[in-house]
Amino acid sequence: MNSEDAGLYRDITDFAHDTPAWVQHLTEAWTEAGLLLFAALFVTTWWRSRGATPRTFAIAVLAPLATAVAYVCSEVLKSAVTEERPCRAVADAAASLTPCPPHGDWSFPSNHATIAGAAAVALALARRALLWLTAPMALLMAFSRVYVGVHYPHDVAAGLLLGAVVAAMAVRLCTRPAARVAEAMRGSSAGLVRWLTGPGPVPSPTTAYASVEHR
Repeated sequence: MNSEDAGLYRDITDFAHDTPAWVQHLTEAWTEAGLLLFAALFVTTWWRSRGATPRTFAIAVLAPLATAVAYVCSEVLKSAVTEERPCRAVADAAASLTPCPPHGDWSFPSNHATIAGAAAVALALARRALLWLTAPMALLMAFSRVYVGVHYPHDVAAGLLLGAVVAAMAVRLCTRPAARVAEAMRGSSAGLVRWLTGPGPVPSPTTAYASVEHR
């Protein structure tokens, strides 16, 4: 570990200890609550996409799946790198605000940051306007992992990048086949299947009239 990164880690954890107690508690809560908020956004985006095109619906469904793939990639990389947590490895650092994970729960990359980066990108691909919300959420979650003392800055930077790249690639590769599946499911005779996929976009009066005239 280079001394500059360890020094930055010490600076951030020292800063954390100098902040008011309520800020510390709020940040500690955010490191986990942020994941729940991303999950809520996945559900909301799926629900809204039930009235959208098969492609938009497919991306909404792929968003949490792509995030899960990014998490698995993060776990595989952790097992290969086996970097010790800074709360155990950095000398003269302030105590972490949350309990230091046990030996064997490796540091690089940050799973939380990977999930945040993947979710932010996948949700933005499903609905572009969400980027204004998901990007700050992801950055705040990544910073919070260093703030509470359980990750180096490079852990969270790598996690954000890994999550974003994996999610973007997964969605790009799977959108077309997933859209075909979604279109087929919308024509299913099973009520539950049709409810899950939604009715799709409602034709405009002009389009509906043109369709009738064509017949």
